[in-house]
Amino acid sequence: MQRRQVAKTDLWVSALGLGTVKLGRNQGVKYPKQFSIPDDRAVLSLLSQAKELGINLIDTAPAYGSSEERLGSLLHKVKNDWLICTKVGESFEQGQSSFDFTPEAAQLSIERSCQRLNVDCLDMVLVHSDGNDEYIIQHFGILDYLSDLKKAGKIRAFGMSTKTVEGGILAASQADIVMATYNLADQTEQPVLDYAAANQKAIFVKKALGSGHICLENGDPVKKSMTFIFAHPAVTSTIVGTITPTHLAHNAACISEVLD
Repeated sequence: MQRRQVAKTDLWVSALGLGTVKLGRNQGVKYPKQFSIPDDRAVLSLLSQAKELGINLIDTAPAYGSSEERLGSLLHKVKNDWLICTKVGESFEQGQSSFDFTPEAAQLSIERSCQRLNVDCLDMVLVHSDGNDEYIIQHFGILDYLSDLKKAGKIRAFGMSTKTVEGGILAASQADIVMATYNLADQTEQPVLDYAAANQKAIFVKKALGSGHICLENGDPVKKSMTFIFAHPAVTSTIVGTITPTHLAHNAACISEVLD
């Protein structure tokens, strides 16, 4: 599995990152099929498989239910050079999401994530936008706060998971990473990728398979999707969530073939 540098940091992440929404949350999600949250044995097996496939990037968030806590208790059992990307801004409790983008809330969120993940320093922290990207950045100064934490050595890289072109470009101008939607069915945010490529910023692609909704009548939707996504020079990694071993293996094989 090819690894790529995150902007100008010392972090090198696998081209495929493992999304972990399904490890901790099955309420209020937009996947085409219902699913049950896997038990610890199944999660350990999935993490071991990810390691064998060369994956070292794990994506999680407080908004993913119990995902952080479960990773904190299980990742140490599968030795690997794991790099964890988590988020601030959104929490999910008692079946509901809530948002707070103040630096004070971010500080508490980061402290909580460190405790849950059982780490002293977070590798990557992204702002989990509610869609008001520009307002969040300009009104709360959250990216400035994360930048200060990086300078102080409390986090290693930072950025934002955005939902608009304007917000994505603004985030890329101030941060290391933008997580943006980019797939065969939705290229609305391509200008964000173009900006990132021109300015040596990292792009983590979310919804690469349209949250499981992309289906092609002919051919392999995963391979076609990954061929399309990695044709753009800005793409550092694509985050795909799965709890199915065959899907994880196929996703990794397609990316490796595309990048070979």
